[in-house]
Amino acid sequence: MRIEDVYIWDINAKWLGITPYQLMENAGAGVARTVEERFGKGLRIAVFSGTGNNGGDGFVVARHLSFENDVTVFLVGDEAKIRSEEAKHNWGILKGLDFVKIKVLKDSAYIKGLDLSGYDVIVDALLGAGTRGEPREPIRSAIENINEYAGRAKIVSIDLPSGYPSNVRVKADFAVTFQWDKEEYGGFERVVVKIGYPKELYHLVGPGDAKFALRKKGEHKGQNGRLLIIGGSGDYYGAPYLAAKAAGCLVDLVYLGMPEYSAGKITDPDLILRPVGDRNLTPEHLDGLLELAEKADAVVIGPGIGLAEETGEFVRDFIKRCEKPMVIDADGLKAVAEDLSVLDGKTFVLTPHAGEFGVLFGVKLEGSLMERAELVTEKARGVGGVILLKGPYDVISDGKTWKYNRTGNLGMTTGGTGDVLAGLVGALLALGNEPLRAASAGAFLNGLAGDMVKEELGENFTAIEVAERVPRAAKRILDF
Repeated sequence: MRIEDVYIWDINAKWLGITPYQLMENAGAGVARTVEERFGKGLRIAVFSGTGNNGGDGFVVARHLSFENDVTVFLVGDEAKIRSEEAKHNWGILKGLDFVKIKVLKDSAYIKGLDLSGYDVIVDALLGAGTRGEPREPIRSAIENINEYAGRAKIVSIDLPSGYPSNVRVKADFAVTFQWDKEEYGGFERVVVKIGYPKELYHLVGPGDAKFALRKKGEHKGQNGRLLIIGGSGDYYGAPYLAAKAAGCLVDLVYLGMPEYSAGKITDPDLILRPVGDRNLTPEHLDGLLELAEKADAVVIGPGIGLAEETGEFVRDFIKRCEKPMVIDADGLKAVAEDLSVLDGKTFVLTPHAGEFGVLFGVKLEGSLMERAELVTEKARGVGGVILLKGPYDVISDGKTWKYNRTGNLGMTTGGTGDVLAGLVGALLALGNEPLRAASAGAFLNGLAGDMVKEELGENFTAIEVAERVPRAAKRILDF
């Protein structure tokens, strides 16, 4: 697991009702328990805390250890700069205790020459994993002071040695890290303690996944994603329009490649229409749309594209020759089902419902969530890409891991919500996300927008109302 996953899990835990206060309490209790298991009780212990959440964990450690040890807390920095509410809460508790000594070290002048020779254990809660570069004062002086006692006192870091991976870091005997080891960590001993995450967080898609997926990259037009949507036919023009409408809320530019007959029905100034042919897309339109794809960061192909034989041939030829990440949706899936080898070596997301999944792979989806997840994972591994199986619970897999999404409601059985989803996943691919995250976050965002419509209108609504709620759903995620 990666450090980034820590932030995602914390956000998703909050979505499940597990508060940051609970996680901080469990983390601090786990560190205190490890200290006493390793070194015993009746000890003199110094806890060095910064003003971030790592410091907040240190406040909890101090409180737990104070029951059977002599504890002094050294706050390095100004207490007015303690950042999070949960850290402030635990600092307030400490200040009300008579049997925990507190010393505030506002700057390096208070730290230089600090005598720690009487302490058996020093707990380092100065900096967490989110810091970059070498530590600045007064933290730097605190690290240097702690290191003077390496080998004389036992030094225990919370999560990782403060200052890591720079050369100015605490010389810890070990670090107590939470829930899992992190792939970025190395060169120091780690003890892993659980802090109350439920098993769901291994697989559940939540606002944490979407929050990271929605990050913007640049300040100029076109730097935050260009998406090409290919679809529409003589029978359908609404499907590609819905996909484009949703995508346009997230990326800078949306190109809509569709037959001229369908394009003539769209007057939305936010979209860049690129009409080709008359009523259906055919192989003769291939070169022009491949050239247009070169301007895009990702492609969605399939919404409303129809089942004409020549259109299926166009879809397969386009996928074989396109080198951009793709979302293959709706009738595009039926075209691909005739020759899955067109997917070889491509970067893509397939977005079938249960019926389309059966057409693609010749199997019927039945059973529990776990059984469906295992089947989706197997088929994703077989085709070498990501599958987003739409349903009451969306199931997403890249063939190695699987996720599930439970946002959404019965109102979303209305036609067109799958097109909105395809547009969102395509937009997230265009923003530079890898396919598993784009598919997972797109499913969550689509369902959340649908849930917001339900809050306002009940379960009777249309897909365009879902697309129109995408900006508000994205804001809810980013503010969460």
